[in-house]
Amino acid sequence: MKTEMNRRRFVQFAAAGCASCIGGSPLMAFGASPKGTKIISPGCRKSKVKVALLYVGVPGGLYPNPNIKIQDEMKVYAAQFAKLQDQLRDVDFTVDILVSNVDQVKLLKDRLKGVDGILAIHLTLGTGPVFREILSVGRPTVVFSPPYAGHEWHALTAVRRQKGGENLECLLTTNYKQLAVAIRPFRAIHHLREAKVLNVAARQGAAYVKAVKDKFGTEIKQVPLEHMVAAYNAVDDRAAKDEAKRWTKGARKIVEPTSEEIFKSCKMALAFEALMDEEEATVIAVDCYGTMYQPLCHAYAYPCIGFTRLNDMGLGGICQSDLPCVMTYIIFQGLSGRPGFTCNPTFDFSTNSATLIHCLGTRKMDGPDGPAARYNLRSVMERQEGVTPQVRMRIGQEVTTGILDQMSPLLYFTGKITATPETERGCRTKIAVKVDGSSQKLWRNWGSGIHRLTCYGDLRQELELFCRFKQIEMINEA
Repeated sequence: MKTEMNRRRFVQFAAAGCASCIGGSPLMAFGASPKGTKIISPGCRKSKVKVALLYVGVPGGLYPNPNIKIQDEMKVYAAQFAKLQDQLRDVDFTVDILVSNVDQVKLLKDRLKGVDGILAIHLTLGTGPVFREILSVGRPTVVFSPPYAGHEWHALTAVRRQKGGENLECLLTTNYKQLAVAIRPFRAIHHLREAKVLNVAARQGAAYVKAVKDKFGTEIKQVPLEHMVAAYNAVDDRAAKDEAKRWTKGARKIVEPTSEEIFKSCKMALAFEALMDEEEATVIAVDCYGTMYQPLCHAYAYPCIGFTRLNDMGLGGICQSDLPCVMTYIIFQGLSGRPGFTCNPTFDFSTNSATLIHCLGTRKMDGPDGPAARYNLRSVMERQEGVTPQVRMRIGQEVTTGILDQMSPLLYFTGKITATPETERGCRTKIAVKVDGSSQKLWRNWGSGIHRLTCYGDLRQELELFCRFKQIEMINEA
C-alpha cells in the first residue's frame, strides 16, 4: 500500500474496538456486535477530523458572575467531552485553549486555518471582539453558548447575517450532547475532502466531476471495464465460496438465485474490496443499468451484494453510477456515522406516505457496529436475474431522505417508517414512510431525477449546519 494506514486497516481503526473487524476479515460484514453506533470516518484514511476547541472567556468578568472560575468551567466541559468520546474517536482537537483577547487569537491564526472547523465555547461576557477575530479566520465556526454565558448572542445574530457570517452558527442550549452535533458538519466536510470515489462506467460527466472536486475536494475516478474484470478474475475462488456460504447461511430465505449466481456475486464483492484497497477509495459506484450491464453485470455478476457489504463495513456502494447519490451518501454518513439506502419513491396520498424502493437494501442502517437487519436473497426484479439482498428495515424508525442536486440545492424530506411491504410489484426492498408534511406537496415539488438517499435519523439540524457552511440551499420538498 502507498500509505502507512491502508483502507482496510482504517476500517479497523475507525470502528474502534469492533471485534468483527480484527484482521480485516470478510466476517466484518456479518459479525459486528450491536453495541450502538460509533461515528466512523471512511474519508479519514489520511488524518482525523481536525477541530479547534476554543474556550472564550475573560477571567474576572462581571457576567455571569464576577466570582466565576474559568478553569472550573473548562473542567465541566472536559467532563462532557469525555462522555461523548465514542462519538469523537475520529476527532483530533489540534487546538484546545482558553482565549480571552484578540491578540491571543491572532497568534493562533496559522493553526486555526488548518482545521476543519472551530468549536468556540462561550464562557463569559466581554468576548465580542474575540468572536469577531475568530470568524476572521474564515473557517466554519460553531459557538456553543448556554444561558447566562453572556450577551454576545445578540451581536452574533447580526454578524451571522453579514458578509462572512455564513461561517458562523450558534447553539444556544444547555444540552451538552449538542457539542457532538456541532462537530458533525466538520466531519462531513472532512469526509468530502478526503473521500475517493471509484466509478465503474464507460462514460463520466467531466463537468460534474470537476465541480465536485472544486467545491468539496472529492476525487471521482473512472474505472475502465478491463480493470474491474481483472480484479474479479484475481479473486481466489475459495475465498468467494466462503463469502457465499456466509451470505447463504445468514439469509432468511433464498428465493430465486442459484448457488452459482451467489458465488459470482460474492466474487464481485471481494473484487470491490480489493480494488478499493488498491486505490485507497471509500466509495464505489457501478453503471449497472447502463454501460456496465451487458459487459459486467450480465456477463459476470451484479454488484448488489458487494454494495451491501461495503455499506455494512462503513464504506459505500452506490447503484447505477448515480454520482449525486454518491455525494449525498458521503454527506449523510459524515453527519450521522450511518450508511444510506439508495431508493426511489411511489406515493400513496391516502396514507400521506412515500414508499421508498430499490432492489438493493442496506443491512446495517445503524452503522457498522450496529445490528444487521434480516434479509432474503432475491433476483433483481426488473431483470429477473442476479442476486440482491432484500432487507427488512426497522418499523417506527425516523428517516431523512435527500439528494444534492448538482452543487445546490439539497432537496430533502423527513418521516417515519410505518411498514416494510413485501409484494411482487416494484423493487425488492421497500419502506413505507409517513411523510412529515404532505406527500402531495412532496410529489408536486419533486425534482432532480428519481433517486434519493435515505438515512436513519432526523438529520435536519446537522444538514442545516453543513449546508450553511458550504453555502448550499436546503429545500424541504414536503
